[in-house]
Formats: sequence, structure tokens, C-alpha cells
Amino acid sequence: MISLRAACLLTDIEGTTTDIAFVHRVLFPYALRHMAEFVVAHAEEPAVREQLDVVAEMTGCNPQALEKLVDHLEEWIDEDRKVTPLKALQGMIWREGYASGAFTGHIYPDAHAGLQRWYEAGIRIYVYSSGSVAAQKLLYGHSDFGDLTPWFSGYFDTTSGGKKDAASYVRIAKALPADAGRTVFLSDVLEELDAAAQAGMQTVQLVRADGMDTGRHPVAHSFDDISLEATP
Repeated sequence: MISLRAACLLTDIEGTTTDIAFVHRVLFPYALRHMAEFVVAHAEEPAVREQLDVVAEMTGCNPQALEKLVDHLEEWIDEDRKVTPLKALQGMIWREGYASGAFTGHIYPDAHAGLQRWYEAGIRIYVYSSGSVAAQKLLYGHSDFGDLTPWFSGYFDTTSGGKKDAASYVRIAKALPADAGRTVFLSDVLEELDAAAQAGMQTVQLVRADGMDTGRHPVAHSFDDISLEATP
């Protein structure tokens, strides 16, 4: 059992609270299937137009060349690119999928139990994922266990910086109600944990599959292996 004292918990999503397979077998294919029709139907809406303009700027395309923009977006999905406009547009498409009941957000049962336990203990819980804040809220708001969003105090995405960059965690720590040393970061990715540790956070690596790289961070195979005591 890993025993830590913390005022805040910062958690990754994929591979930590949520099976990576859900993202790659459900969410990404859904966005890929619906990207073209969504862009054509909503291109002139301000929120969508804003993201398409960013895609155009990044790729050198004509902002009105929707087919070309879609080609780039679909290519980025295939490559699993951590690109902010793609993540924003995916989130908009997934909102329609969640609303229609096409799928619900996968949450590991042990993660559900752990998050509930720590929320009830008074620990402030935050999310940091490469997926957009909107997509994070959708996943937890339409989870297999219902709406979990009341448990979370805030969300962070790539607008805070890359997840393997220590400066991102320094930036996030400044936005939390406790300093980095009283914050625990959970992730399955070693480089993310290294970056968080460089920023002064406590870290735990979730190892849910055989053959994963591990380092100097405490290793948990589920949230059941982690005991968090709330501290002011």
C-alpha cells in the first residue's frame, strides 16, 4: 500500500482512470467517422470556426478549404497528435455522441471507488489530460457510473503546456489551492511523472499492463493500492 498525505490530487485520464482502449477503440473512431460531416455542418459557428482557423494557420491551408482542413484533422487522429484544435473539435463531436447515448465514458471500478473515497475525505481533485477540458468533462459527466463531475475541482489540458514538460506542472501548481509538495499526481506515463516530480509534486505511477516502463516513482496496479490522507 502506498500511503501519502495530500491536499490536492491531480490525475491523468488514459491508462489511469480510463482504459486506453476506450479512447482508441471508441472515441477516436467516432470522431474520425463524423469529422467531415461535423465540420461541414458547423464550420460557420464561432467556436468551430476559431479552431478551423488555427488548423489552417498550422498547415498553411486556405481557411475556407474545408475538405483540406478535414484531411489534416483526420490524419492527426490517425497519428494520435496532441494538437489543441483537434482536441477541441473532437470534444465537440464527442458531446453529440454522449448526448445521443452512442457511448458512455469508461472508468475503471477501482478508480471510481478511489476518487469517491478521496473526494469524501476532503481532498481536492483535479484532472490533467491531453484531451480538451470539454472532453474531460464529457467523459466524467457521462461515465459508466453516471455524472462524476461534482467530485472534481478543476481541469487542465494542453493549453497549460505539454504533459512531459515540468513547466506545465509548475504552472498548474500555481493554480491549485495547495503547493506542489502537497499535491499528488497520478499517471501511467513515466515521462509525465518525471516532469511532475521536477515541479515538486508527489507522484504515483499506475501500471495496469505488463511490460510498462517504470522508474523511481511508487507503482500502483490500481487505485486500491493507494491510501491518501487529507492534509490542510
